[in-house]
Amino acid sequence: MAATGIDFSVIAPPAYLEDFVAQEPARVHHVAAQRVQSDEIYRVFFAREAERGAEIIVDNGLFDLGYSLPAESLVEAARAVCAREIILPDVMRDGAATLKASEQAAREIRELSGDAFRLCAVLHAADDEEWLRTYDAFVTSDWAGAIALPASRRPDPDGQLCRTRWLATTYLKDRGLVDDLIVYRLLGLGWTGHLELIEQREHEWISSVDGAAPVILGAMGIALLPEGPYEKPSTPRIENLGPIPEDRFDLIRQNITVVRAAAGSTVTIAEEHE
Repeated sequence: MAATGIDFSVIAPPAYLEDFVAQEPARVHHVAAQRVQSDEIYRVFFAREAERGAEIIVDNGLFDLGYSLPAESLVEAARAVCAREIILPDVMRDGAATLKASEQAAREIRELSGDAFRLCAVLHAADDEEWLRTYDAFVTSDWAGAIALPASRRPDPDGQLCRTRWLATTYLKDRGLVDDLIVYRLLGLGWTGHLELIEQREHEWISSVDGAAPVILGAMGIALLPEGPYEKPSTPRIENLGPIPEDRFDLIRQNITVVRAAAGSTVTIAEEHE
C-alpha cells in the first residue's frame, strides 16, 4: 500500500474553492482550462495553490464542453496557473482518434512551449485489443509523460479492461506493464465512487484522482458512507449546482474526508487564506 495514498483533487464551483478545494498540504489539483480562461477568481485561486507547492494539472475541457480546447488555449491556461501538466485532447471510447489527437496536440504544445509541461494522454478504447494497443503507443511514445485512466461509469459484466478501471490497473501491475517513468492518474470517480479507491490505493504508482461527487452529493444532503454502499442518484453537473446552503457545508467536508480516507490520503481542507 502506498505510504501517502492517492491524492484526491476536489472539484467544486468557483464560489466554493476556499471552502472545499484548498489543500493542506497543497498537493495536486485537476483544473479546467476553460475556467482558468473565463473566471478570474478561479485563476487566481489555483495560481496561489501552485505557489503553495501544489502540482497543477490543466484538463482539456472535453468532459465539460464536449470538445477539447486547442493547444494554444491549453498552453495559455497552463501558464496562467503555473501548471506542471496538461491533459491532451481525447475522444471518448476511441483509442485511434485519441492517439491521433494527442500526438497532434503534443507536437503543437511543444512548438509553443518546449518541454515546459508534462503531457498526459487519456487511455480510451472501444475494446480490449484497442486498449492494449493504445496503451503501448502511449508508453513507447516520446511525448507522453503521464497516462490517465477514465472512470468506469457503469457495471460491465464482461469484465473488459477498457470498461472496468480496477481490472485494468491490476492487469498492468500483474503483467509488469507499469512504466516507472510514467505518472499514472485516475480521471473521476466511477459507478462505485470512493469504494474503488480502497482497491486502487494498493497500487503505489497511481498518483491522483479527481471528482465532484462529494460536493454534489453533500449539497443534495447525501452522505458518503466509508464502507458503502455507494449509491449515486441522478445529479446535476457541477456547473449547474447553484448556491449551496451553508448548513450543507459540514456534510460536504465529511464526504471529502471519506473519499480521501478511501484513497489513503492524509491531505485536509486548508483554512481560508488571506
